[in-house]
Amino acid sequence: MNTDPAPPFAPHVLQRPATRGLDVVTKLRHFALITYAVPPERVRPLVHPRFDLDTSPGPDGQPALWVSVVPFEDADFHFARLPQANFRFGQTNYRTYVIDRVTGQAAVWFFGTTLGGWPVVIPRYLWRLPWHRGRIRFETHYDAQQKRYTRYRMTTASPWAAATLELEDSGAPVASLDGFSDLEAGWFKLTHPLVGAYFRRDGRLGSYSVWHDRLQCTVGRIRQARFALLDRLGLVPFEAQSSAHSVLIQPETEFIVKLPPRPL
Repeated sequence: MNTDPAPPFAPHVLQRPATRGLDVVTKLRHFALITYAVPPERVRPLVHPRFDLDTSPGPDGQPALWVSVVPFEDADFHFARLPQANFRFGQTNYRTYVIDRVTGQAAVWFFGTTLGGWPVVIPRYLWRLPWHRGRIRFETHYDAQQKRYTRYRMTTASPWAAATLELEDSGAPVASLDGFSDLEAGWFKLTHPLVGAYFRRDGRLGSYSVWHDRLQCTVGRIRQARFALLDRLGLVPFEAQSSAHSVLIQPETEFIVKLPPRPL
């Protein structure tokens, strides 16, 4: 009998699910995943006790928790059954990595999200998601021949989470991830959590899930980063935000968001 564990990216994980009801399909453009190694004690007060912090060895050998900033542009956000009614806006997610003690499932915990434009009213007021309005602007240029960005800049004007980000794209595929001896396991953990949890705006726990194919990112580097939320929450102070654990960039990928969200 073969008792080897299933590979992280098993076929059933990557199989595109059928869409129904309020499910959303969207192309994410200018997708970036900026991850910091943060002492767990900074994060613990911000996460519900139902969730364990999913720590890994940090740069100094001590347990660290990955905290990520994920900016992108929703290029054609639409409900699966209404493809003709689509929207375009910028979005940035702020999150960390956890394990649900009830289900044993790996997940991400959302501190919150900034969203550009009026569509923020739907998740914010209808479903009580911790989403906040911001004026998000991308200034980018992607060189298709070099397969990399020659310019990547994102700014957000928002009282909740103002941000400035400028990245350099090497165009090189990811060969290793610090803190992970196995690239596949590290890649799966950082890029492929499909369940999210958060404090709703009414204080209750909420959750929703997504699907996307395996990401094909290149290695980036921070030229400039200033995330007001990370500094305000005491997670990553401004002076440390230029030193990320990893920066991953992908020009476009498709996501499916399974809706509506549900309270836990």
